Amino acid sequence: METIKNGLDFLDGFLGSADYFPYLLIGVGLFFTIYLGLPQVRYFGQAVRIVKGKYSKKDDPGDTSHFAALSTALSGTVGTGNIGGVALAIFMGGPAAIFWMWVTAFLGMTTKFVEVTLSHKYREKTEDGTMAGGPMYYMEKKLNMKWLAVIFALATIICSFGTGNMPQVNNIAQVMNDTFSLPNWITGVTLAVLLALVIIGGIKRIAKVAERVVPLMAVLYVIGALLVISYNYENIIPSFSAIFSSVFSGSAAIGGFLGASFAYAMQRGVNRGLFSNEAGQGSAAIAHSAAKGKEPASEGMVSLLEPFIDTLIICTLTALVILSSGVWKDKHHNTFDRNDMIFVAGEYSDQSGNEEDIKQLQIFLDKKTEKESTVKRFDGSISIQDGVAISDGYTLLNARSIAEDVVYKQRNEASLNLEPITGVVTVKNGKLENLEIVVEGKSLIHSASLTAEAFTKGFLGENGKYIVSLGLLLFAFTTAIAWSYYGDRAVTYLFGSKGVHVYRVVYVVMFAVAAVVDTTVVWALANVAIVMMTIPNLIGIMLLHKDMKKTVKDYWDDFRKGDAH
Repeated sequence: METIKNGLDFLDGFLGSADYFPYLLIGVGLFFTIYLGLPQVRYFGQAVRIVKGKYSKKDDPGDTSHFAALSTALSGTVGTGNIGGVALAIFMGGPAAIFWMWVTAFLGMTTKFVEVTLSHKYREKTEDGTMAGGPMYYMEKKLNMKWLAVIFALATIICSFGTGNMPQVNNIAQVMNDTFSLPNWITGVTLAVLLALVIIGGIKRIAKVAERVVPLMAVLYVIGALLVISYNYENIIPSFSAIFSSVFSGSAAIGGFLGASFAYAMQRGVNRGLFSNEAGQGSAAIAHSAAKGKEPASEGMVSLLEPFIDTLIICTLTALVILSSGVWKDKHHNTFDRNDMIFVAGEYSDQSGNEEDIKQLQIFLDKKTEKESTVKRFDGSISIQDGVAISDGYTLLNARSIAEDVVYKQRNEASLNLEPITGVVTVKNGKLENLEIVVEGKSLIHSASLTAEAFTKGFLGENGKYIVSLGLLLFAFTTAIAWSYYGDRAVTYLFGSKGVHVYRVVYVVMFAVAAVVDTTVVWALANVAIVMMTIPNLIGIMLLHKDMKKTVKDYWDDFRKGDAH
């Protein structure tokens, strides 16, 4: 498994983690923003009117309303990225990463407008009578690039499992276990049954669930976030200041190694922005292709609301919760994730006055510059007494920070409880060899755990974490529902309607299984698949820029005549 992950990480180095990718994603959005005359601003009001159903007609071709299509697409984007993804962006790239998420969202409003319009324009009715659309259809029908369409469709199926299915339920199960001590398998089986009941009904049932759940979960989360932000109101302006001031200078967290260069913060912010709002990935275009309407541009206008709601509102609120509460800079007691732990040779300090130590550790923790650092991975044995190390000559890093108050534990076979160990543990290439050893202590934290900690620093106190738990449950579950449809349409494109039933069964089974397995390799595969969707889609919409401009012109010509809807 480790070999597969390393191979996928190597491939990702040429794709999503490559230096060119943020510039490609932002560049396409900037091009269309200029080329189409700032549509995310000019058409915003029209988009709201369309969503309200002002121009809708019952006999328009399609399966769902504009609002239902928007809700379905939002259910796919508003997910763990809004809760854990923002925290991870700050953790990896500092406050500057939020600025680049904003840039990605603002320009992504135009990118999504374009990809949805073209996908809606070249959609087609399937043999079972439902609409099917997405980038693969315009790639084949307009660009005559069947091979590119196949790559996109295959990547969509992989992503449906890698981002929409397995990691979502794994996150839910972990949070439910941490918060309510609910066994992971119970969470997995229960939600798998609910998932099956929803997706077996196809897009109409999916849209019906989405248009009820998405507004509810968004309102709940926003209220909870505002309770924290208002409690720490004196830190609101300093939080914005930290975001803008760190764009070019980077920002180092107290006790950690969050210092980020301009390029690093940009890459982390852009990549997390893409993961959150999916503008440019082409996924949401699949949901919007089912919307009723004769004018493709009208549905495109609806879609530009997604990055605005997802990133510019919800992600910004999450960022302000984390920054204003101050928890992102502090070390917290937690159980260390094996992937976050690295033992390094020598003794280092992150206290004030040890800037050289911090600098070398920063270089070491960046995969691109690790070999340039004087820091080396530790190999050897560590003596443990009652859970506490009594050896020296090494430093344990966890979550990009020097771990403190470390305790080593192992499960007692008789009582099944975790108990401090006494003995010798072996470390090879910076990693513990015994996979059964559990390490606890104080360090920086990230992802959903960081957001949950931040939500306790408001009017609700410790009860604030329940908002994160419930929000994550709803966000992640609806994301799984939406992505089942995206994979469904990709399967339909490749194999016809006959393959959909098999896909749905596999999707539900994997959803249940993923609650109790390690999804590290799945995430690595998804990181590659996301870019394998995004790059073909960006190439495709660029090749169709003239088609896009004409489609928008035709819409406004018809609108002035009173024919557009």
